[in-house]
Amino acid sequence: MAIYGYDSDQSTGKVVCNKNILLSVINLAAKEISGVSKLCNNFGSKIKRMFSRSNYFEGVKVSYGKDSIMVDIYLNVFFGYSVADVAYRVQENIKNGISSMMDININGINVHVLGVDFSKEDLQKNN
Repeated sequence: MAIYGYDSDQSTGKVVCNKNILLSVINLAAKEISGVSKLCNNFGSKIKRMFSRSNYFEGVKVSYGKDSIMVDIYLNVFFGYSVADVAYRVQENIKNGISSMMDININGINVHVLGVDFSKEDLQKNN
């Protein structure tokens, strides 16, 4: 993963960013969407996190290919929101966030809704 730019010699070089920056961008883009309760981990992802710590961050998993990435995000949705609508908006926001900040091809963004939260505070906001 590299972003191309110019170095001090005016020749083409590359700027390499840490993988955690990409994971943070994805995490924040998902949390911005109304209807997303929280990002969460499932049992399988906890095991994967122990063995590949650099590719997993608080409900976000990124698989790196030769020229592109694949994003898996695990989240809960608040009661009263359309799961399909929230998942679509999460995909679009992640895609827009990555493309506006980095020059990376995205193979796909998989949104895994693991549950629905029945929070009293959110139910009062919707009524």
